[in-house]
Amino acid sequence: MSLFSRLLISAGLFLIIAGLIMLVIEKTGIKRLPFDILVHKGNMTFFFPLGTSLLISLILTVILNLFFRK
Repeated sequence: MSLFSRLLISAGLFLIIAGLIMLVIEKTGIKRLPFDILVHKGNMTFFFPLGTSLLISLILTVILNLFFRK
């Protein structure tokens, strides 16, 4: 199996898992994950999705380790 085909399979699995996670989160009514930073100051709003970034990183690490482990 070539590197390109493994990469495509990994990307597809990631998109499927990310979509399922988004559906579950939406059904539970959670607007933001823990550790997502939201700051309102006057007419400015700053949002940094730290919790979401950590979750995506964890999922990608697991998927890529499954496919690229030697």
